[in-house]
Amino acid sequence: MIFSASPLNPIALDLGPLEIHWYGIIIAAGMLLGFYLADREADRRGLPEGMFMDLMFYIIIFSIIGARLYYVIFQWEYYSRNPIDIIMINEGGMAIHGGLIGGALAGFIFCRVKGYSFFRIADIAAPSLILGQAIGRWGNFMNQEAHGGEVTRGFLESLRLPEFIINQMYIDGAYYHPTFLYESLWNLLGFAILLLLRPKLKVGQTILLYLIYYSAGRFFIEGMRTDSLMIGEVLRTAQVISILLIVLAAAVWIWREMKYDLPKYGSVQGVYGRGRAGAGAAPGKRKPAGQTVKKKQSHQKNKNRKKGR
Repeated sequence: MIFSASPLNPIALDLGPLEIHWYGIIIAAGMLLGFYLADREADRRGLPEGMFMDLMFYIIIFSIIGARLYYVIFQWEYYSRNPIDIIMINEGGMAIHGGLIGGALAGFIFCRVKGYSFFRIADIAAPSLILGQAIGRWGNFMNQEAHGGEVTRGFLESLRLPEFIINQMYIDGAYYHPTFLYESLWNLLGFAILLLLRPKLKVGQTILLYLIYYSAGRFFIEGMRTDSLMIGEVLRTAQVISILLIVLAAAVWIWREMKYDLPKYGSVQGVYGRGRAGAGAAPGKRKPAGQTVKKKQSHQKNKNRKKGR
């Protein structure tokens, strides 16, 4: 039996010389929804009014630059011959890991300049971040990219997928794994898990759990894709980065657990780091306490009293 598969138009608006792609619209929608949710959580946690809106400006710029540069670097053979295409981000070619690096750098610099706790801010943002990624993957769907290996139409129908998804996975005469959908669903599950566990986790552990969870899913899904950025002929860049992030996040988790007496996320208010307003202070109040307290601090004070210091 022959099926007619008509793909969706990746262009949302054609304004003559200017084409607005669904890819850019969907990415922007994911970012805006994520920042809206993070800003609401920031208000509940007693953060300075409008702080996340200020932070959003820098994170959006740095994450877009990072996502594009990451992709361009690993596709340099093409872009070195077509340099004008480097700025054509509306047509796709963004790497999530590059966006994470750029956004994290912007957030870290912002927190250092303002005197805020980076881990406190990151914990608030983590669920919004993975939700934005879940939405953003649908931009790949519209571009018919980031898909897996070839499959049959019968396989896609066995997954009980809507007809429009099956049709969109028909590319150049063959059907392909909708890996964009696998990752989007994985991220939606992660969003729910982070929201559920965040009040019970200690400061800094929500963002670390996000890195571990997302990287684990990305590692396996990346192995199904046919358009992976590569290091040499064997290593998939995203899989290497995912392993490194899992190891790094786990190491930081253990190190912070051993070194500090960390408060629970849900038990603290405010956003200032060590030496500023208390991460453990009540809303509207300040006290000279940092985000974390070294476990041996009180023990050392007792020793000092005994020695008459």
